[in-house]
Amino acid sequence: MVEQVVADQDAIARQRTAGVAPRLQRVLSAFAAERLGTQHFASLTGYGHGDQGREVVDRVFARVLGAEAAAVRLQFVSGTHAIAAALFGVLRPGDHLLSITERPYDTLEEVIGLRGTQQGSLADFGVRYSELPLTASGAVDQSALEQALEAPLRMVLIQRSCGYSWRPSLAVAEIGRLCDLIHARQPDCVCFVDNCYGELVEEQEPPHVGADLIAGSLIKNLGGTIAPTGGYVAGRADLVEQACCRLTAPGIGSEGGTGFDLQRLVLQGLFLAPQMVSEALIGADLVAGAFQRLGFAVNPGPGDHRSDLIQAVQLGSSESLILVCRALQACSPVGAYLDPVPAAMPGYESELVMAGGTFIDGSTSELSADAPLREPFNLYLQGGTHRAHVQLALTEALAALDAAGLINLPQTGARA
Repeated sequence: MVEQVVADQDAIARQRTAGVAPRLQRVLSAFAAERLGTQHFASLTGYGHGDQGREVVDRVFARVLGAEAAAVRLQFVSGTHAIAAALFGVLRPGDHLLSITERPYDTLEEVIGLRGTQQGSLADFGVRYSELPLTASGAVDQSALEQALEAPLRMVLIQRSCGYSWRPSLAVAEIGRLCDLIHARQPDCVCFVDNCYGELVEEQEPPHVGADLIAGSLIKNLGGTIAPTGGYVAGRADLVEQACCRLTAPGIGSEGGTGFDLQRLVLQGLFLAPQMVSEALIGADLVAGAFQRLGFAVNPGPGDHRSDLIQAVQLGSSESLILVCRALQACSPVGAYLDPVPAAMPGYESELVMAGGTFIDGSTSELSADAPLREPFNLYLQGGTHRAHVQLALTEALAALDAAGLINLPQTGARA
């Protein structure tokens, strides 16, 4: 059945592959414009003052992301860390932060102050927060946004990816339209986009269409499965500098920090990223097509417009979630012998079951899947360096569900 879905999706796969060349050209043009050479692979020690490699990396990423400036730092431990640096760097006591894409991803709840107390959240520092519910179709509620813009706002937070919610990811064109609306009403309001999982999926990035600031992780799309750690912020130069002052210290900002002689891996990962992203998208279409054929709800559907790498499947039971994650873990290149079990995870409200035997710990650009153990038991699968790996893992996952009597595979006639 999986092989048939692959054959049926040949045109979709060719269309995804066609997107590699223009994105790669953008990366190559940035390398050429910044005169990238082997001398930029080495880093300074200590403070890192005047580190040419770090400075070239920043300028290359800024060009690729359509931003005025960027700060790419291995000192960012995650995308959440980069986002938190941007929030704390720009916002001040008394400012109002509005999320227009409903409740943010779980790991930002404690950053904002929606969970946990006395941890130095935005709420602890007097930053006000509110959020707008999405429409029934999962879109930003424009009428509610227009009403919210009647009061002064310092920052609007836009989460591009669906996260752990059952909604479409936001297209870059839609992000641009929202930024135009916000800036027309409040020119000084900062449009900040959580760009995690979205980089290089579309032709443009949010700064190309008016976003003031974006942030994300290097062990997702832009790291190309090569970058060993890190994150980035990009956008208006003054806002990027404010985020860096939070990462380091006021007065140091973006001028400090060594690259630990890992600049080559960061740049090589960026070079590989367009191809990796394309393969992950093709794998996501395959997963969507196979589960949809078996009667499961999927989001997005195979061949649908995508603005991130995440593929959601509504499995309906904790047993199915755990079985699929076990099968994916067993097909991982690292730690295939491990048994994923539900457990608490720092920053998350619910217990999670996670599969991802990846070369870079936590790298969701390599094939991985995770799910909060809460109804309706949605599986969120992302990444995949090549479509063949996704196909093998998917086949094993379906076989495991079939053996447990949880699906009805046409080859066996097994009953649920």
